[in-house]
Amino acid sequence: MSERSSVTVIGLGPMGRAIVRALLAAGTEVTVWNRSADKAEAMAELGARRAESVADALDRNQVIVLSLTHYAAMYDVLGRAPERLREKVIVNLSSDSPERTRAGAEWVRSHGARFLSGGFMSAGDDITHPASYIFYSGPREVFDAHVDLLRPLSAPEYLGADDGLAQLFYQALLTLFHPWLIGYNQALAVIERAGHDVDRFLPFAQRSAEAFPFFMAEYAAAAKSGGWGDEAAARMMVAGAAHVVETSEEVGVDATLSHTVRELWEKVAAAGAGVPMYRLLRDGV
Repeated sequence: MSERSSVTVIGLGPMGRAIVRALLAAGTEVTVWNRSADKAEAMAELGARRAESVADALDRNQVIVLSLTHYAAMYDVLGRAPERLREKVIVNLSSDSPERTRAGAEWVRSHGARFLSGGFMSAGDDITHPASYIFYSGPREVFDAHVDLLRPLSAPEYLGADDGLAQLFYQALLTLFHPWLIGYNQALAVIERAGHDVDRFLPFAQRSAEAFPFFMAEYAAAAKSGGWGDEAAARMMVAGAAHVVETSEEVGVDATLSHTVRELWEKVAAAGAGVPMYRLLRDGV
């Protein structure tokens, strides 16, 4: 069987299982391995081949896709059979920092394997969602040789040769997502605790999000010249953040995130003219 039609997947959490299902649906022969055998058995019932060990999983295919919690797990798993890595292609879709990714790439290559880093942008574990895609970085020739095999997972976005670049972009987008997720849940809690229906609130929340692309473009342009806003704008934002805190606490909702937002705007206001939020965060002013 050609390398373009077979792959090994190591790590069968929600994303790993979604990866296996997508590959199987594309007609790819998939071998799986996971530290807990029950998850591997569940994938075998769908048509995957279960490897008995990490060594067996590595021996079955040239391309190995990792879906683990972090890069430390990669060392733990692949370190069980490092001698089997020679001539393999390790595609690590696990999350970690760019520097840990670069170190992991060096470790993989030191054992004679090739390496690609991936950052999986998806709607949860729904990798078939139209908004899902994967950042890749590493040697262009490795990406080009295997992109067709990886394409069923989600649309590929190749960023460059720097091994850490996929994780840099991925983590930057998670920097947006995590506070948004907390803020949105705080907003839902405020509506509910105030005695109103979250279903009535939902379309307005979705409508407000339509302006996000405008703000993103505006602030990206401003960032290139040092950032948006002045002292007066910062004081206005302090007042606005304080109102969010008061509204949340009036109905008994945790406002930890909003307290942090207010404190950051207070730092901007205290820094005086010429120090917008972007510069404060970028330079630690």
